[in-house]
Amino acid sequence: MRAAPKTTTVVPARPAATVVLLRDGPTGLEVYLQRRTMTMGFAAGLWVFPGGRVDRADGDPAVDAIWSGPGLDAWAARLGLGRSEARGTVVAACRECLEEAGVLLADRAPEPAALDAARRDLLEGRQGLGAVLASLRVRLDTSRLRYWSWWVTPEAETRRYDTRFFVAGLPRGATVTVHGLEAERGHWLPVAPAAAEPVRMLPPTWCTLRELTAFSSVAEVLAAADTRMVERTMPVWTGDAVVLPSGERIPLPPPAPGSAAAESSAGREARLPEAREARLPEAREARGERP
Repeated sequence: MRAAPKTTTVVPARPAATVVLLRDGPTGLEVYLQRRTMTMGFAAGLWVFPGGRVDRADGDPAVDAIWSGPGLDAWAARLGLGRSEARGTVVAACRECLEEAGVLLADRAPEPAALDAARRDLLEGRQGLGAVLASLRVRLDTSRLRYWSWWVTPEAETRRYDTRFFVAGLPRGATVTVHGLEAERGHWLPVAPAAAEPVRMLPPTWCTLRELTAFSSVAEVLAAADTRMVERTMPVWTGDAVVLPSGERIPLPPPAPGSAAAESSAGREARLPEAREARLPEAREARGERP
């Protein structure tokens, strides 16, 4: 939802899925964020959750044979989608989680070397998620996902996504690793500091973090998600901010220094005040705090 040129023609929003990875840290609930590379055409230099658009291959029914957890009918009802669309959305969430964070949402953990090789096959397009799971002899465990929210990019923008947000706890023994093509670094961050101000995050990311500050553990989040009412949220773009259906105005982040968007913004370099910058993961890392 970066500010984009207004258009009189509404561009269809492409289906997408995002996974908010959570873990219980020493001081409470922690969330995994990735900083997108400066070369990305969308959200360059911003902190995001793992996720991306739903690919056609995500809807392949072959995955049904290695599917565990809530079935397609249950997911279709929860998401308000048809069976095919629900399959594609859930599979896309699990695929993006593996591609971008190296985390497999399966019924058991494969050997690390085998998982790394399977991830490379997936990223390089040699295999789809169903084939990857079969090669690892594991089943997709959709019970690890919970539906959290639904965000649609404002109609005025030229690049639009219809994104379903899921929450998931980090599987026991799993380790997150960044896929360097789209993200330059990843970081675990306590939820409360991350949600302090909407700095270098798109509004859906910040709003999700703000909602999560009400919980102290992964178990609490997952339990709340089971009964959570999800409605579509499509803000209205106003140039330097978006307005939510509630009327709340949330500023859009300035272009990250060094990104293509920053270079095209009439030479104005956006810099955050020191107090706000100190909340970002790179500042915490420089102080030697836990990654």
